[in-house]
Order: sequence, then structure tokens, then C-alpha cells
Amino acid sequence: MADNLPSEFDVIVIGTGLPESIIAAACSRSGQRVLHVDSRSYYGGNWASFSFSGILSWLKEYQENSDIVNEGPAWQEQILENEEAIALSRKDKTIQHVEVFCYASQDLHEEVEEAGALQKNHASVISENPTEAVHSAYLPSEDESLCIASCEMLTEQTPSSDLETALEISNVKVTGETEKHDDKTCMKSASEEETSKNVPTTEGTALQPKKTRITYSQIIKEGRRFNIDLVSKLLYSRGLLIDLLIKSNVSRYAEFKNITRILAFREGRVEQVPCSRADVFNSKQLTMVEKRMLMKFLTFCMEYEKHPDEYKAYEEITFSEYLKTQKLTPNLQYFVLHSIAMTSETASNTIDGLKATKNFLHCLGRYGNTPFLFPLYGQGELPQCFCRCKAIIDQFGQRIISKHFLVEDSYFSENTCSHVQYRQISRSVLITDRSVLKTDSDQQISILTVPGEEPGTFAVRVIELCSSTMTCMKGTYLVHLTCTSSKTAREDLEPVVQKLFTPYTETETENEEVEKPRLLWALYFNMRDSSDVSRNSYNDLPSNVYVCSGPDSGLGNDNAVKQAETLFQLICPNEDFCPPPPNPEDIITDGDSLQSEASEASVILEANSETPKESASLGNPEEASQ
Repeated sequence: MADNLPSEFDVIVIGTGLPESIIAAACSRSGQRVLHVDSRSYYGGNWASFSFSGILSWLKEYQENSDIVNEGPAWQEQILENEEAIALSRKDKTIQHVEVFCYASQDLHEEVEEAGALQKNHASVISENPTEAVHSAYLPSEDESLCIASCEMLTEQTPSSDLETALEISNVKVTGETEKHDDKTCMKSASEEETSKNVPTTEGTALQPKKTRITYSQIIKEGRRFNIDLVSKLLYSRGLLIDLLIKSNVSRYAEFKNITRILAFREGRVEQVPCSRADVFNSKQLTMVEKRMLMKFLTFCMEYEKHPDEYKAYEEITFSEYLKTQKLTPNLQYFVLHSIAMTSETASNTIDGLKATKNFLHCLGRYGNTPFLFPLYGQGELPQCFCRCKAIIDQFGQRIISKHFLVEDSYFSENTCSHVQYRQISRSVLITDRSVLKTDSDQQISILTVPGEEPGTFAVRVIELCSSTMTCMKGTYLVHLTCTSSKTAREDLEPVVQKLFTPYTETETENEEVEKPRLLWALYFNMRDSSDVSRNSYNDLPSNVYVCSGPDSGLGNDNAVKQAETLFQLICPNEDFCPPPPNPEDIITDGDSLQSEASEASVILEANSETPKESASLGNPEEASQ
């Protein structure tokens, strides 16, 4: 394939993270010749998702690889006398302080392997925990990594005339080993979903089957049920990424679930936060006086710009101090600060807190009773969705000229990044046996903010995913913890893990009731945050080389979309950013020119008459090949 590549492109994009994939798709839609390459064997970079054995192989890859820059004569011979080479690193140094712990029962047999595995490479993940099992794992092939996501392309899309509801929220049912997708998917509100899930059944109340213990061999065998994200984020229902998915028609490649609950951790216990009007008035946690106070304050936040006299005098103080002036009870102040504005006592001033609260409220009701969506099969699906707008080349070995180069930050060598100061993100991924807040339904998707205990420490964001998100096996939950680093990931996050979960111990009796969910498996690591690094911080970059940063520590994806649009405008000024693909009925091929003029005009008018209807739908399957 490398021999057949053209020798010149308009844009070369190195890396398949979310911002790189968006830029490559946008340039391709604007008629640019784009070459999109990645040295990794998987999509997404630090935005990727892995099966269980895939994440173990990914960890082993970080342990074994050394930083080798290809200095061989093969590529040096391609450099002309008046040219200077920028060496790229083959070692990704964005992940540090990796620690893995297994608490599930160690009944692993040598013959047990992940169900449906296409290949098996013997890889061991070593932990400081002496009880951790050393086992076999495999790295998915490129074809395998796409097989789950490609099934959404077969789903028929229901046309809609309203772009506000053009994004699909699908309820995927799982029966045994088969994922069944409805032929026509439609948006379901959170209230409808909760109603259908919480209706008690005679069988459910009469028969209480004994809960089976999840063993390590089960996790390995069902490893393909897991889709473990390296970065944990949600989509604001009125955020920039949702708008871009709808505008570009890329949303037809993905399906989403509503986040069903906003939780708070207060006085050592987890409780649900009322955020919509219906939730507030149905809440048993708030008194009638508190309900009126909260509704009055939230109504003010929705249009706070119209009432500057209410907050101008408090602009210089923190949002936490401002809330104390608003006649809110301590209970309401806590909910607004940590679960609605999602900030801390010292992190935000009054204006930032009001903006965050308004954004939260503005996103309510578009797709459900919470402001957030989560992509089925994990965050790693989103870069792949934009990658499907064009072909991706896995390797090449020839000299290729391009006007513009976009490079993911992790590819630069130490010499290029010697003056760059990076922040770090502390991450933890847990597998547990039940939810942090048990309800009648076991299919809850929750977000919880745990405030920092000491001044100067950061709040920890907890996202708990159930099996209906297609990210974990049935009977387990996948829990993501994220915060800005002050120490190693384990030091930052383990205190929160200990508050919310209890490690599994084989000494527990069968009838013993454990108050907290059992922790079956845990991974800790630090990830580089290059989102605030200026391009001028890198050494000796030519003017036509642009830098794409990795994931930031924020909850949403707005930073990636803003970055992609900014870089796109530098390459293609005055061009529309990631426009929708053309309607196939509007495309005129060379053969059409042989038709009579009258007939041709008739066809064009007929196609144009259908354009409004088609543009409101999520796209046609035929466009996937473009």
C-alpha cells in the first residue's frame, strides 16, 4: 500500500486522538488531501478504550518499550541538503506511576482466556501487590478493535426534522452473548427509562437469587465485555461536541446513554442530588423551604447576566463564599457547589461558578433529566467515529510532501519538549460488584464529586458505569476516578477509593452483608495534561507544524473541539468547520452530463426538494464509504 500512496498531500495528521481525528475529518470534508497516520496498533492514543486483556497488554507495552528514535539511514536518505529533520519519539511518555491490584478470587486456570480472542500474546502485568495474578493477555488486532463499533453502522436511522433531537440515544438490550440493536432507534428520556427499570415484578420480589461472587477467571473470560477508557469524560447535552456530531452527521456512527443520576458524598454517605424541577419537588431529602430556596436560586442562575446588581459586588470572592450570602442552607450550598457547579471551595470565583451552574441547567432536558450523555462502548468510540470519515493508513515508507503537519504532543522527542512544563492527571479504573448507591434498578449511570479533604487538594470526579453502557460484564460496574494530580495517582485517589469501596477478601462468609461495594480490580496511573501548553514552548518547530494536545482533566470535551476548530481555521481559513457530507441525490457524476438539459434540471430540482428532510436525519449508510 505504501508504494501506491501519492507523494504529496495538503495535510498530514500524526495521531488518532479526538482533536486530531476531528481536524482530519474537517479537512477531508473541505476538499483537502489528508493523510492520517498513527504508529500505534489502536485508535485514539490517550483517548482509547480497551478490552480487559487489551488494557493489560497496553500496560505491558509501556513497561517494555524503550525510547528509540529511528536514526537509521533509510529515512535520512530522504532528507535533502536544505532540509532539517524533526525526530519523533517512538516511546510514549505520557503515562507514569502505573500500579495494578487484583482483589477478586484467584481461581485462574492456565487454560482460561478471553472469550472470542483472535490471538493470544503471553504478557504479564506485574504489580506491587504480591497477591496479583500473573496471566496471559492479548493485544487486539486492528480489525478486531473495529468490530464492535462497526455494528452501529448497520442500524437504520429514523429521519427527523429537528436538529435538536437529531442525536440518537439508544437503549441497547443484552441477552446472553448477543447485543441486539433495534432496527429503528429513538431517543428515550431518562424518566421513561427509569420508569421501565424501576417497575417491580412478581418474579423479582418472590425469587431472590443468591448473588454469585465475581472471580478473576470470569473477568478474564468475559474480558471482551469490558471497554476501559484511558480518559474519563461525559458529553454535555448542549456542549460543543454534541453540536459538532449533529452538524457533521458523524453522530450516525455512535449511540449514547443518559447519565441517570447526579450523586453527592456528604458526611460519609452517598446520596442523590435533585437537579431538575421534578427532582427537586419529588425529593425527600429537602424540606419545603429548601425546595423553594433552591428553585429560586437556580432560576436566578439561568439568567444571572440580566441581574448584575445581584453578583457584581461578589466577583472577587470564591463561589463558595458567594453561596453563603444567598440565604441557602448548608445542605443546598453543598449540592450547588459540588454536584451542580462541580467545583470546590477554592477553585472557582463567583462568575465561574455562576457560568458553570448555568451551563449545567442549560443542558438539562435536552435528552433527559441530567445534562450528560455517555457513548456506548466507551469514550474511545468518538475518535473512531471521526476517523470513519476517511481512510487511515497504517504504515508508509516513502518521502511524502505536505503543506501542513499536525502532530500529537506525545510524538515529540525530549529535545523538542525540553522547555515544556506539563500538568498531570491522576486516574484510577475500578471493577466493582455493585453500585455505590443501591436502588431498585441495577442499570444506573452515575457521576459523583468527592471534595478534597484538605486545603489545596483537588476534588475527585467519580463516574460509575453499568453493563448497559457496554463497558463491563453483567453483574459488575466500571468506575472511573479522575482529579488533577498533586502526587502519584494512587496517593491522590486511594483515600477516596477506601471511602467508597471495600476490597474483596476470601475470608468473607456467604451470608455476610458488606455495606460498601466490593472492589475486584484496580488500576492507577498518571496521565500527562498538555492542554494548556503554548506552541511557543516547543523548540524549533517550523511554522507549518501544529501541535495537538492530549486529554485535559475537565469533564467535557469542549477543549478538544475548540482546539480542533482553531487549528482547522489556520489551515483552511474561511472554510466551514466539519460540514455535513453532501446528499447523495445532489451529487452529479460525469455520466449525468450526457442527459438532456431538461431532464437534468428536473433531477436536480427533485433532489433539492428532499434536502431539508435528509439534512435533519443522521445520515445514510452509503455515506460511510466517503
